[in-house]
Amino acid sequence: MQHKIVLQESDIPKQWYNIVADIGKPMPPVLHPATLEPVGPDDLAPLFPMSLIEQEVSTERWIDIPEEVMEVYRLWRPSPLYRALNLEKAIGTKSKIYYKYEGVSPAGSHKPNTAIAQAYYNKKEGVKRLATETGAGQWGSALSLSSQLMGLECTVYMVKISFQQKPYRKSIINTWGAEVFPSPTDRTNAGRAILEKDPDNLGSLGIAISEAVEDAATHDDTKYSLGSVLNHVLLHQSVVGLETKKQFEMVGDYPDVVIGCVGGGSNFGGFADPFVMDKIAGKEVRAVAVEPFSCPTLTRGKYAFDYGDTAKMGPVAKMYTLGHDFIPPGIHAGGLRYHGDAPIISLLVKEGLMEAVAVHQLGCFEAAITFARSEGIIPAPETSHAIRVAIDEAKKFDEAGKEGVVAFNFSGHGHFDMAAYDAYLAGELQDYEYPDEKIKESLAELPKVKY
Repeated sequence: MQHKIVLQESDIPKQWYNIVADIGKPMPPVLHPATLEPVGPDDLAPLFPMSLIEQEVSTERWIDIPEEVMEVYRLWRPSPLYRALNLEKAIGTKSKIYYKYEGVSPAGSHKPNTAIAQAYYNKKEGVKRLATETGAGQWGSALSLSSQLMGLECTVYMVKISFQQKPYRKSIINTWGAEVFPSPTDRTNAGRAILEKDPDNLGSLGIAISEAVEDAATHDDTKYSLGSVLNHVLLHQSVVGLETKKQFEMVGDYPDVVIGCVGGGSNFGGFADPFVMDKIAGKEVRAVAVEPFSCPTLTRGKYAFDYGDTAKMGPVAKMYTLGHDFIPPGIHAGGLRYHGDAPIISLLVKEGLMEAVAVHQLGCFEAAITFARSEGIIPAPETSHAIRVAIDEAKKFDEAGKEGVVAFNFSGHGHFDMAAYDAYLAGELQDYEYPDEKIKESLAELPKVKY
């Protein structure tokens, strides 16, 4: 049996797939944070280059990938699809488990798929510097690399708890020529206001986004770059799922269920959307989004309009949200600690085209250890959520007397997250379920909109 299904460079998709064209209903409008009225291109221009704004609102099914982006993609794309034969044996399943390994990128995750594209479009329109946030550091690393390759400067605001937990992310970001600061900082009005109220604040993605947005909006040569959530980010990530479909064709197979971890939704959307396209066309396939119990956006949040950041500076979108001032506990899966989810993912869940499930971190680390000891690759804490549910789904098929086909996106390796494994192996981690009253308190602050 074949362990690794490998495409040629000529098989890299030439176009990104935009699932907005196939959802069957228009996306809810994006609103201005001050007026709560629909935004136009001019409202977004201080933050994004016009080419990305056009992609954000596009309803075209296919969008060409520029050759300059393809040239960089070829450094690591196409990524391999693995049949997890050793994992199957380790857990005793009769089902087949596949994983798409995005850890082969220079940054060790799926994030460069959009970082390269965003850096390219910004460079093309004369931008000199990019400002961004990062949770676990995967996105900050990817944008630092991409900015370096495209000749841009880069400033990263990293959630403080993750900055403390993952010191080598700072080293990576600095090595690729960018600067990185633990957020909240004293560099922005948003950061100073938060520190004045809470000097020991450990940060959140919402806070870090506020700082990065303020940085971009107050410097003419700077634009803001976001690594998840937005339509154009999921668009760029579709190369993952499109490659995976080609690889399944090569071995004459097709998944019953596709799985990915979800913080903002980029790796899951990029992996699952091309399969959901088949589902919309009538094919039987399930798409399961996995999030932590400590930040249960899709499973316990509200589908409503909300600000994308704590300081209410960024656009307002309709999404599953826990409230823009929600600050989750400092679990090691820092990339899954965002209060909202991608509007596209949120709408697909609302329409029943995707499912969502929440899992605890101890079970995730248990699955990660099983995977590492059988397949050899150490997963990022975020990725461990997908592995947990992939194992669970395979066992469900076993219990039903079926031989299912399970596929998940291995969104990134955990080589710079070993402090998390130290804590798990030492018995220092514990499960945490966010209290209902805290979620209700945060949701009470949602903006009142007429749409």
